[in-house]
Amino acid sequence: MTNIPPPAEELRILDHELLQLDARKAQLLARRAWLLDVLRSAGSQATPAQVPVIWPAHTPRPRREEASAPGVQNVLLVLGGVLLTVAAIAFTLVSWGDMGIAGRAAVLGAVTVAALAAPVPLLKRGLRSTAESVAGLGLALTVLDAYALHEAALSGVDGTGYAAAASALLAALWTAYGRVLGDLRPPLPAAMAAAQLPLLLWVLAADAGDYTITAAMLATASFDTAVALSVSVRSVRVVAAVGAYGAGAWGALSAGLLSWGATGPSAATRAAALLALAAAIALGAAWRAPAARAALSLASAGGLIAVAAAGGALHSVLPDVWTVPACLACAIALPAVRGAWLPGTVRSGLGWASVTVQALAVAWTLPLLGLVLLGPAGWAGRVWSGAPSDARDAVTVSAPWPPGMETAALVLAAVAVVLALALRGGPHRSRALGGALALAWATALVLPATLELPYPATLSALGVTTVAALAAAAYTSPTNDRPSPLPSPTAGRLSPLATTALCLALLGSLHLVALSLAAEAATLAVLGSLTVLFATAAARRGQERFRAVCAAASLAYATALACATGASLDWQPHHIGLLVLVVPAAAAVLAPRLGDATLKASVEITGAVAGPAAIVLALGEPPTLALVLSLCGVIAAGTAVRPDRRRVGHAAAVLFVLAAWVRLGAWEVGSPEAYTLPVTVPALLVGYLRRSRDAQASSWIAYGPGLSVTLVPSLLAVWGDADWPRPLLLGAAALAVTLVGVRHRLRAPLVLGGGTLVLVALHELAPYIAQAMGAVPRWAPPALAGLLLLALGATYEQRLRDARRVREILEKMR
Repeated sequence: MTNIPPPAEELRILDHELLQLDARKAQLLARRAWLLDVLRSAGSQATPAQVPVIWPAHTPRPRREEASAPGVQNVLLVLGGVLLTVAAIAFTLVSWGDMGIAGRAAVLGAVTVAALAAPVPLLKRGLRSTAESVAGLGLALTVLDAYALHEAALSGVDGTGYAAAASALLAALWTAYGRVLGDLRPPLPAAMAAAQLPLLLWVLAADAGDYTITAAMLATASFDTAVALSVSVRSVRVVAAVGAYGAGAWGALSAGLLSWGATGPSAATRAAALLALAAAIALGAAWRAPAARAALSLASAGGLIAVAAAGGALHSVLPDVWTVPACLACAIALPAVRGAWLPGTVRSGLGWASVTVQALAVAWTLPLLGLVLLGPAGWAGRVWSGAPSDARDAVTVSAPWPPGMETAALVLAAVAVVLALALRGGPHRSRALGGALALAWATALVLPATLELPYPATLSALGVTTVAALAAAAYTSPTNDRPSPLPSPTAGRLSPLATTALCLALLGSLHLVALSLAAEAATLAVLGSLTVLFATAAARRGQERFRAVCAAASLAYATALACATGASLDWQPHHIGLLVLVVPAAAAVLAPRLGDATLKASVEITGAVAGPAAIVLALGEPPTLALVLSLCGVIAAGTAVRPDRRRVGHAAAVLFVLAAWVRLGAWEVGSPEAYTLPVTVPALLVGYLRRSRDAQASSWIAYGPGLSVTLVPSLLAVWGDADWPRPLLLGAAALAVTLVGVRHRLRAPLVLGGGTLVLVALHELAPYIAQAMGAVPRWAPPALAGLLLLALGATYEQRLRDARRVREILEKMR
């Protein structure tokens, strides 16, 4: 039927539509004008009619509904069912005593039957949501019926046992009800949820022990798993999966705690059987559904639980120190369970479980490894206090030996073998070999302390380990082992395995040095051996970065050997500093003979670092410090002779100046000229050479620093000096500098020399000016000032021209 509005309403609608049309027309006209401007500016010959623009009709957007009609209906039905259920519970618990037994049974029975029967006609009418809400109410009423039955007629029956029987009966009844009315969704998930309780409640009612309760939980989990894997109803599968995860996790955790706290083989065997059941449930679920998203996690969890079961059984018959190796052995054997009958997901999960157990076993050894690696650092505070009796005493200087760690070396060695043999190909082969090498090195590190080897044998064993790691780094092929005509960003880099071996060699050498600090002879022998070892590795033809690192390590240990040698000879620190200078001198002599740029830079940098170490050692004795600085300057000057190291000459000049200053300070020379002239003369020579090569160079850059270094300190000293020789000499030098600036038209000497000369003259005339000012009357200075201002005012323009002329003259100078 056509709904024609009243005339007034129709007129209002037409006016509104006309307003919208006017607004749309204005928008289109504005757009047309803009398009015409664009076409004119682009110089196009096309007419507007040749470029038609079609705009879609403006249609008002429909109002978006925030809630759909079925959603609103479901909310209303759920709220209604909840309210009716709450009312039934209140009636059962609160108003129960107001009626007799017949009335009570009649009311609950009638309401329950009506609620369970009502969905039948509702489903026939197509009201499924309403039927499901009423059915949910009926299911809740059956629970209340069971409670009412117990309170009214079976109050003498044990509550837990009655609850177990009632939950089993309700689960069966709800399943049958859901099967009969197949279109209803709530009954079957509710029956599955009720089926979680009977077995647990029965064992609780029977006062069973922890093992029986755990077995009941695992049996419930196995039932849930079977239902989740076999039933096609999604809601039932979800409830069964939640129950399987919850009951299985609870059962596995309880079995693990029972296995951990087992006091005998019998209890440990029973706990292991429970853990084996949990592992079978997880692996069976992964086996039956290998394509599921949780299959890999279930298989991994099953493998871990299986290892825990085997380890728990072995824990009761083995000593405590063998618990971790036993679990590790089980984990290593776990990936051996292979075959076509196992899905790939299960095999992968077992592999990940094995990897997890091996990682945990390695983590178990970390406290001991940290103690062995960092413990010898305590000898730094007790250098040469006496050699320990064995390796364990050598590493437990500041911390005790952790108990139960005697099998840590076996664990590290086993995991190293697995890493070396597991990945025999593929992209991760190099990383696996690197991890195996690191674990093997860790095994060699903790083995002497574990076996309590004698101190000399320990040093020898660790020395052999360092040599082996360095040899592995030296004979491992680099990253770019395939020739390529194009430069590669990874060219010249060490492979991951070689890098790992080199790092382990350096770390092992540091550990060896720390252990050797206990005895004087051991320190000298270890430092000398390491110096020769790394020098030999650097001299070998091979990868340039490997040689550079070895050369730097050799020079560093040579520096430490020089310090240890001086301390062994009871030399003073400043004398040891002179001995340390042998290292930078050797580096300066050796570097030009090295063809590789990386190796050359490494040697020079390490030698440069050894120089400041010698200076620090000589700080307590100024004469020796001056000698050390001079020798460092000689080494730097020798290095600066090379064409590619000219800039080192600046460092050599600084070192020579510092050496001169320290020597003058040792002689207690207080004249500033003695400190500044050694700087001024070389600076002026350098400036002269710069000006001779570049005539356009500014005199401020060439001569300004050198002149300022002497003139400024001397001028400050003049103003505090009452004698006449210093002002006379400084004035004569300033006059000479000024005349040189005038002769050669140089701005810096003219300004600096002239300014110094004026200030010196003022210093000399200052006493007489003060005496004259005391003799004249007090009105004379203001009068003179007034006359001066009048003279300046009268000749102001002339003074400006003179100032401009002076500025132009100075600007023409360099």
